[in-house]
Amino acid sequence: MLIDKEKCIGCDECHPYCPVGAIRAVDWEGRSVSEIDQVECVECGCCYERSGVCPVEAITMPKLEWPRCLREYFSNPHVKHPSTTGHGRGTEEMKTNDVTGRFTRGEAGVALELGRPGVGTSFRDLETVAMAIARLGVEFESQNPVAELMADPKTGKFDARVLDERVLSAILELKIPIGKLKEVLAAVRDVSTKIDTAFSLDLISRVDPDGTTPVLAIAQEAGFSPRPNAKMNVGLGRPLFKEA
Repeated sequence: MLIDKEKCIGCDECHPYCPVGAIRAVDWEGRSVSEIDQVECVECGCCYERSGVCPVEAITMPKLEWPRCLREYFSNPHVKHPSTTGHGRGTEEMKTNDVTGRFTRGEAGVALELGRPGVGTSFRDLETVAMAIARLGVEFESQNPVAELMADPKTGKFDARVLDERVLSAILELKIPIGKLKEVLAAVRDVSTKIDTAFSLDLISRVDPDGTTPVLAIAQEAGFSPRPNAKMNVGLGRPLFKEA
């Protein structure tokens, strides 16, 4: 996003709409105008198309070239990811296990949601986390839009050209045998001190026949305090998955 300083009247009305605080007042030719920090801006569109707050239409959206366009794909929910044709930061697969059967018994899914409004994240942060857990032999979700940015999914190494791009948030998704979960959680705890963002950790597993959720006990053993709430999409109207 850009602000035309010639048009800007310095009203500062756009400042509260930026979720990463990238808009600031600057002195320009003897008057106060607003400016967007191009390093911090995540191209989410909140100050422009999603708010329409500027009274003089000084805010503009330039054509974004690759890799900067990645900021918009991951930060603006109105824009589709070219790789998945879906909106949002990840895939629906983790929330539709009732119909996809992606996670069978004995398997665990892990989602690491890096970044939040007010904080944001970079692909450098994502690479740091991905490399820390890739050495444990995890299987990254290939249909997640983050996956196509990895130069080597086996090591978690990203394409060097995208590392400094910032986004509002992005999700690393992976699947492992449930016996590896405690080891992966230990690696997540260790790498959490090496990244410059906030993140949430999601765990996915089938509920056992006795009604217990196996990943909860493992998370507690690893020193985490899980909240056993759920976000589910049962795919109404679609056939339910049946185990062989």
